[in-house]
Amino acid sequence: MKFSSFVIAAAAVASSIATPVNVTEGFGELLARGGTPSSTGTSNGYYYSWWTDGAAQATYTNGGGGQYSLNWSGNNGNLVGGKGWNPGSASRTINYSGTYQPNGNSYLSIYGWTRSPLIEYYIVESYGSYNPSSAATRKGTVSCDGASYDILTTWRYNAPSIDGTQTFQQFWSVRNPKKSPGGSISGSVNVACHFNAWRNLGMSLGTQHNYQIVATEGYQSSGSATINVA
Repeated sequence: MKFSSFVIAAAAVASSIATPVNVTEGFGELLARGGTPSSTGTSNGYYYSWWTDGAAQATYTNGGGGQYSLNWSGNNGNLVGGKGWNPGSASRTINYSGTYQPNGNSYLSIYGWTRSPLIEYYIVESYGSYNPSSAATRKGTVSCDGASYDILTTWRYNAPSIDGTQTFQQFWSVRNPKKSPGGSISGSVNVACHFNAWRNLGMSLGTQHNYQIVATEGYQSSGSATINVA
């Protein structure tokens, strides 16, 4: 799972935790090696997903309500985490606010999965040094919520997914220009605007929605984010 080939299937180890909670609590030796272990669950009425390959020093923390924070360092490894809903929705307007300070390859995006067919999707609001538009097939553009987004698609072959190792498509909307990283950030995303534009270009999501989160990702980088989702 590499950024250059459109990373990250967040196939995390399922667990459920009490709220509010820091998911780093109680993992001892594993924490010392790689930070917060992968997990999924619920926190204060929101679904969360956190996945890491363990190579970076990364701490993921669930805060109150829809808030989460992530700190990662070491310029190594692959990770993604955030809060939202499970199942996702084709008509939800998602609001987010907080701080996002990447140093290197990173995304801040609406991130989710569908089944039938299996599709991994991103609505990228901001990113660090790597522009995800540079390594996929451009299909068109769409104007949503007063901003322009490039629409792209690519394939992942024999890659991790919510259903184990699979071959599947990825759908992308990448804000152009991106929201500036490095400090305070906020926005509102009407997912129906993107999903309808994708469908009009022959990119149909699956009929069964899995999770849908506001995610922070990092690949061989460092950074921090504190995001509130509503």
